[in-house]
Amino acid sequence: MSVKTTKTASGDVAPHWHAKANEIQQFGTVIADLPHPLSADVRGSMCEQLNVLLADTLALRDMYKKHHWQVSGPTFYQLHLLFDKHYEEQAEMADTIAERIQSLGGVTVAMGGDVAALSTIPAPPKGKEEVPVQISRLLEAHKIVMSLCKDIADAADDAGDDGTNDLAISDILRPNELQSWFIGQHLVEMPLILAK
Repeated sequence: MSVKTTKTASGDVAPHWHAKANEIQQFGTVIADLPHPLSADVRGSMCEQLNVLLADTLALRDMYKKHHWQVSGPTFYQLHLLFDKHYEEQAEMADTIAERIQSLGGVTVAMGGDVAALSTIPAPPKGKEEVPVQISRLLEAHKIVMSLCKDIADAADDAGDDGTNDLAISDILRPNELQSWFIGQHLVEMPLILAK
């Protein structure tokens, strides 16, 4: 394979980097003739739903990073580390969802503006918020993701899409339940020191 280069006025070789072309597959479509047991209609419906789940997962991932950077107060250290851990786990979940969409012949939502337009999770303000509000936002986002997982799993089950059903429950719903439990415990009112 050769890479096309051009010479500059000084004779240096420069990369030919201004390439432009048409899209090879539009967002919202699936490859019709794919060696897959599911019909193109079923795969298209699953990809559409999975792209919303992907957008919500990416929004939740980024909300964790925002709160990781902006957390403060007596639980700063614990939450700073926990938010970053959950961010990494959400990134892995996003990759899993994206790979499922691609394996079904679809196109994944990817860029920030497109993700924001497709996500059903309300955007937090740009500014810094108190810890209980940060956690409440994260819990609400988890609830949205978990509800969407259930809807996708049910639709996938009805359509005979065992792979998407398994992904929605095992790979996305269960880790979100665990993360929700971990952060939700920070809102339980307990004294820091017990004395009698």
